[in-house]
Amino acid sequence: MIKIKLYLVVFISMMGLVMANDTENKKAVFAAGCFWGVESTFQQMDGVKSTTVGYIGGKVKNPSYELVCTGITGHAEAVEVEYNPNVVSFEKLLDTFFQLHDPTTLNRQGPDVGTQYRSAAYFSDDEEKKIIESKVNTLNESGKFKSKIVTEIEALSEFYNAEDYHQDYYKKRGIDGCAI
Repeated sequence: MIKIKLYLVVFISMMGLVMANDTENKKAVFAAGCFWGVESTFQQMDGVKSTTVGYIGGKVKNPSYELVCTGITGHAEAVEVEYNPNVVSFEKLLDTFFQLHDPTTLNRQGPDVGTQYRSAAYFSDDEEKKIIESKVNTLNESGKFKSKIVTEIEALSEFYNAEDYHQDYYKKRGIDGCAI
């Protein structure tokens, strides 16, 4: 009986350690122009568990793609990235975000023009906000870009999934990534 109790104590202790080290996935949201290419880039990163394209930052509930494209809803095309912070950090996701688009063009990425194509990084807490602000300041001071960064830094708000035909758009068509 004592051996069984000892085994149970050891087993429960080990399970507690395993569970304590099993960090929950986190989510980050980025807007960097057309969401198809942004999604494709994040999908290729180690530690990214899933991506969802959608709309954020507007004033209309459950907007459609057609409505967002008019520019009147105030939404940005964005990607919600679910990731394992033990494998990839928020800062690494942010580095990728700034590498995959031009954060100095206001409401434009390549041929796509309109507020729905703006550059924006969304934070869920003060720590993420500080990381974004620090990254923007560092990049501006580095001279990497000829113009100042215009990326909006916004608190995470309601994210609306885009229509099914937009999800995994490039994968469904056998395309590796965006030409921009």
